[in-house]
Amino acid sequence: MFFVINPKPDIMWKEENNQLIRQFEFGDFISAFSFMTRVAFAAEKMNHHPEWTNVYNKVEIRLSSHDAGNKVTDKDRQLARKIDELL
Repeated sequence: MFFVINPKPDIMWKEENNQLIRQFEFGDFISAFSFMTRVAFAAEKMNHHPEWTNVYNKVEIRLSSHDAGNKVTDKDRQLARKIDELL
């Protein structure tokens, strides 16, 4: 069973240090890893890949465009919206 513990309206993407950043917390490791797998397919389709970390049920995603000088671009915002749709 897949469920997210923390997708609250006040916990959304924040822009910090030229990156879009969001943290996600899931019910368990399998749910977190399943989410990361769905994100990986979406990112590959867009040819735009996140920087991310995973520890047990927590996933942190950081988005920036390396080919644009490590700045946040529309491509990052599009991927962030797609990631939100995967929740």
